Amino acid sequence: MTPVGGLRSLAAGGERPGASSAGTVCSAGTVSSARRLRRWWEARRDRLRGDGGNAVVEFLGVALVLLVPTVYLVLVLGRIQAGTFAVEGAAREAARVYVAAPDAPTGAARAVTAVGVALDDQGFDDPAADALAMACSATPCLTPGAQVQATVTVRVPLPFVPSFVRDVVPLEVPVSAQRTAPVDAFRVGR
Repeated sequence: MTPVGGLRSLAAGGERPGASSAGTVCSAGTVSSARRLRRWWEARRDRLRGDGGNAVVEFLGVALVLLVPTVYLVLVLGRIQAGTFAVEGAAREAARVYVAAPDAPTGAARAVTAVGVALDDQGFDDPAADALAMACSATPCLTPGAQVQATVTVRVPLPFVPSFVRDVVPLEVPVSAQRTAPVDAFRVGR
């Protein structure tokens, strides 16, 4: 039986033309391409064999280097934003309750209470009386048509910094807000 191309069947015990009985050397005396490919692959495989599991270690190293600072930055920015919310709300409410009070001492007490509630809502334990400063455009403060300005200032400490480090290096961000409220022009002295 003669296959296409005039070659004898390899299944019938024939050989490829130009190949020796070992099948590794061509008639020109060079190593066959299959043998060269196999040797190259074995050499490459032996060189790469010692790298098993390194990708996990490298990934964890890079993830820690990038992830830890990113998470800390998010925590710091979140805490500063909480401080901003606290002082904005505290200043707004302090000015509002002061001008609505029947007299200046009652207004001051209500303003301090409002600041304390607003700061406590956002997790700040600063004394409300120290954080609040009130200013008036007229004397007495509750004169009809006068302006009352409330200023609230809070120092936001950076999270996870030990207190002994804070004593040496100031690691706090000051956050403040001002709000002005008008005293009702038709207010009747009480």
